Amino acid sequence: MAQLNITLDTELLHGLFTKDTKDEAFSKLLETILNQVLLAQSSEQLGAEPYERSDDRVAYHNGFRDRDLTTRIGTITLRVPRHRNGNFSTTMFQRYQRSEQALVLAMIEMVINGVSTRKIENITEELCGKSFSKSTVSKLCEHLDPIVDKFKQRPLEKHYPFVIVDALYFKVRDNGRVRSKGLLIATAVNETGNREVIGFQIADTESESSWGEFFSSLKQRGLSNVDLIVSDNHKGLVNAIKKHFQDTAWQRCQTHFSRNVLDKAPKSQQPLLKKHLKSIYNAISLKEARRLMKETLQTFEDKAPKSMIALEEGFDDIMAVMELPEKYRKRLRTSNSIERLNEEIRRRDRVIRIYPNEASAIRLIGALLIEQDEKWSSGRKYLDMDEYYAYINEQPAIKEDAA
Repeated sequence: MAQLNITLDTELLHGLFTKDTKDEAFSKLLETILNQVLLAQSSEQLGAEPYERSDDRVAYHNGFRDRDLTTRIGTITLRVPRHRNGNFSTTMFQRYQRSEQALVLAMIEMVINGVSTRKIENITEELCGKSFSKSTVSKLCEHLDPIVDKFKQRPLEKHYPFVIVDALYFKVRDNGRVRSKGLLIATAVNETGNREVIGFQIADTESESSWGEFFSSLKQRGLSNVDLIVSDNHKGLVNAIKKHFQDTAWQRCQTHFSRNVLDKAPKSQQPLLKKHLKSIYNAISLKEARRLMKETLQTFEDKAPKSMIALEEGFDDIMAVMELPEKYRKRLRTSNSIERLNEEIRRRDRVIRIYPNEASAIRLIGALLIEQDEKWSSGRKYLDMDEYYAYINEQPAIKEDAA
């Protein structure tokens, strides 16, 4: 669907800015938009607009059926088109409700376990009524958990030359105590240039053994021949990368590195030092970057000696990306892409704050990651991989000529 024109009622728009009717107006706004999306999908599949005469028409409308969709702003009613040939299909419900159901499930579990706030209790009653129970939770889990588990365990059949890994932390109730858990996440750029969420795993700590277990599971599912891994400089993570991906280049995230270097410098020197670091990162070649690094060392060796020690020691790790063609460097020199994914997870799970159990965390975060993976796979390519594979194929010839 290339373009969709949404028509909104002025009374509805007015309600959005009125305190007493704002919640109801948002619900109606969502209902209006989604119903128009369904109509547009229907016309696209029929090959014609309603009442339009067209040689491309493949079938005709056959009325509608109502379907309720539960959201965090209330239950809305969608009018799902029917076709005479019975072939209308939409992925709207599967994509939208998966994470919504996981979120509502987590809130219901909080109420059942007696750990919810009044706000959570009010939300669950509004969305689900007062008749939720452990059996209701079990029934909903039977639908969601297999979907998340299938995604989590799926074979990795493509080539993933670039992998970005990171971790974030959240709180989970475990045997009556609140514990901090780490979520290890791996995203990758595949052979077609699209990003994928290739794995996630909950761990008690971000230790070398935890990361090692995670990497082993990725390799067992088919991850191999990785050319570059991007991450921060966490000791356990870096050691695990060196152990499990011995022939893979490691790119230390330049954003994290800059923070580390700047934190070691006096505040008065930080603005100028930041400009020097940026010039190093944007150098056209490794030779030029090294020259700029030496200039920076000379400029700040007396003003920020600790920063210069960190810069010199970390230079090779932060410039590993220079081995790639220039067009690939900017997007692979930091872990910013996965940081943005982490922010999206934080935005959605902020409602929960403390997960009622580990399974609930896997369910909600897994559903969010599935949504993101689907958006990436159906969206624009992250990188054009043709030049990269041409570059890789030329490497043996280049080495032979040099010999």
